[in-house]
Amino acid sequence: MLKKTITYVDYDGNEQTEDFYFNLNKVEYLELEFGLGPGKSLTGSIQTLINAEDMGTVLSTIKQVVLKSYGIKSPDGKRFIKNDEIREAFEQSPVFEELYWDLVTNADKAAEFIAGIAPTTVRENLGDNPKQELLDRMKAFEESNKH
Repeated sequence: MLKKTITYVDYDGNEQTEDFYFNLNKVEYLELEFGLGPGKSLTGSIQTLINAEDMGTVLSTIKQVVLKSYGIKSPDGKRFIKNDEIREAFEQSPVFEELYWDLVTNADKAAEFIAGIAPTTVRENLGDNPKQELLDRMKAFEESNKH
């Protein structure tokens, strides 16, 4: 589970700082792994980001992963609650805007986020330093798209 402390300005103009939680459990991972469409997978999404010819693919992939991983911890810590209502409320908030902008404009933060939400078994498949592996891949993508 990834905990992110995010500072944002609410729609009343007040600066707020709150903790937000993101996680993909094994079931959700499998759903993304095999549910992104024909020939696509979550594991392959990093490669998709690298090989993408257009920024639209990058943006939609990151958005889907952020929204799928967002949830609210129950007060007793026994559940991580995710549903369409929670996702919709989050997507409509200035917090989503701040986080999304951060991830699509900073490869280091995007790599850290993706490594942080992945199930342990997936992180293990990325090697000894999953954040660095993802960062290297995403920086290669950034460099290839500067031209």
